[in-house]
Amino acid sequence: MNETSSVFVGIDVSKLALDVAVRSSGTTLCFSNDEAGIAALVAEMKSLSPTLIVLEATGGFETSAVAALGAAHLPAAVVNPRQVRDFAKSTGKLAKTDTLDAAVLAHFAEAIQPAVRPIKDADLQALEALVTRRRQLLEMLTTEQNRLSMASTPTRNDILQHVNWLKERLKDIDVQTRRGIKGTPLWLAKDQRLQSAPGVGPVTSSMLLVALPELGQLNRRQIAALVGVAPFNCDSGRFQGKRRVWGGRAHLRSTLYMATLAAVRFNGVIRAFYERLRKAGKPPKVALIACMRKLLTILNAMVKTDTLWAQPAPENA
Repeated sequence: MNETSSVFVGIDVSKLALDVAVRSSGTTLCFSNDEAGIAALVAEMKSLSPTLIVLEATGGFETSAVAALGAAHLPAAVVNPRQVRDFAKSTGKLAKTDTLDAAVLAHFAEAIQPAVRPIKDADLQALEALVTRRRQLLEMLTTEQNRLSMASTPTRNDILQHVNWLKERLKDIDVQTRRGIKGTPLWLAKDQRLQSAPGVGPVTSSMLLVALPELGQLNRRQIAALVGVAPFNCDSGRFQGKRRVWGGRAHLRSTLYMATLAAVRFNGVIRAFYERLRKAGKPPKVALIACMRKLLTILNAMVKTDTLWAQPAPENA
């Protein structure tokens, strides 16, 4: 790559604005985060022909801009805000404004050059919205059920009504999600393969399809690190610390954890693996995390090789 001709762009996204920084020239721009502003942003990016554009994940405020950039065949990557903040601290930049954040993102784009992911199609975005909404409803349901245990008589009936309404909404969301998966032959085939594994039900399968599109495309170490079930070393000199898992996609990990609890009971392969770890002296939680990683590895291999659980699934994928 010719560094002198490379153009790296950072875009700091907020609800109302898109602050842009161009690394090579130091230029800063600002566009409104609406249809007109995004159209102007795309036109400006086309004139720059950037090598890479980096944006932070901001809970959905970046979605329209990323979709427009992708539709214009511009190389845009969405990155984890924590990684960018750690990068800024490592370079001594502690101040934080929208303009400074855009400049840090442009620097991050040049130094790290994160991979550009394919833009999600409309069907996948719709399914992702349903899965996200399900998670939100489940959080509200848990909160209300916790309130119910301490509720006084005047508020108890009101909370019960809300709990019942949330349960009905969850059922409706599940029906819509399953309908969306069944309406796409590729997703339906993957869904059938995933659900052939004992312990993996419709909710887990839907979450894996939507929140882990990389399933079946990476090797076992990469997929484990992406979800956050890969152990990382903590050693320095003579000190050898405990291996710990961290990072990854927390909401996906919690779903996989519940599936693994079921698999430990009903899946012969996972149950035998768990029992072997416990007999070797591993604490229950450590053994469960290892089982999560094994289950994920096998599911990854099943999707990659178009294999059902009833058939041998390679574990060296």
